[in-house]
Amino acid sequence: MQNYSNRNDPWEPLAFTFIRVLVNRRLRKIALRCIVSIFQNFFFLQYKAALFSGSIPVSQVDHPLDELIPFTPRRIAVYLDFVAFWVRLIGFLLKTYKRSAEAVVLDFLESMGRLYGFAAEVYKENLSTTKRPFYIGRPRFAVIHIMDPHLMCIPSLHVMVVIHTYTKFKEILQNFGEAGKNASLIEKVRSGALAITEAVLYVKQHSVNCISAAMYAMTRFNAELFPDKEAALFVDALFIKSDAIGGEDAGKIRGHILSLYRRFADEGRSASSWKEPLLAFLRSFPKKRSAR
Repeated sequence: MQNYSNRNDPWEPLAFTFIRVLVNRRLRKIALRCIVSIFQNFFFLQYKAALFSGSIPVSQVDHPLDELIPFTPRRIAVYLDFVAFWVRLIGFLLKTYKRSAEAVVLDFLESMGRLYGFAAEVYKENLSTTKRPFYIGRPRFAVIHIMDPHLMCIPSLHVMVVIHTYTKFKEILQNFGEAGKNASLIEKVRSGALAITEAVLYVKQHSVNCISAAMYAMTRFNAELFPDKEAALFVDALFIKSDAIGGEDAGKIRGHILSLYRRFADEGRSASSWKEPLLAFLRSFPKKRSAR
């Protein structure tokens, strides 16, 4: 994955972006709301479940195809880039379009906060986990083991966030009438979203099942940004340049992710709530005895 550090890239240092947001009263207010939503719906909810084991059921959601994806510690930097990934785009918009970007950045921050609350609708009823190796050969893994109780696998927020980022970025540039001029940049951001999605599997933070669930959640969160057609194109691009997974195995993985996504989508059309297909899926798995 490109890590957005190339001298020819349009990204500014993250510190500059934080300053741009903090000095703008309107942006600061929405940004703080977004941060509160992230902490409430990810960290607080997860730690509460870990400390008060049994308060929310926890399903073990591994799939046999996960074994085809080798544990690859060097991918940890890509995996941990997912927050900086969307913050960089805010910086680009504010730097490039200045005051004209304020409204779309406000909308983007507000939607990111809602995204965490949307995923939490599932987490509050049924948490989920996968087999995660205990590995501290690299310091960043130690941080993960300390900070992440690993109870929010379905749907994967990492995947939801990066999908929302690249699709929203494309929409914003289209609305500015500058998508054509920035076609290579849009594709670069999409490639970054794909790389982070692959990384969550390489570092064993998620199962292939979690990718399908996240994609379905994104279609239900905003079907205009991530319709079935876009979901299929996204899956088709996964692992096509992998040097760690054979072509046949990669095809099996892609086939399962898309098939399960379509199953969720079909079930969701007649369900009383968007989350019902995911909750039914979670109930089909064995329960973990303890959240810790």
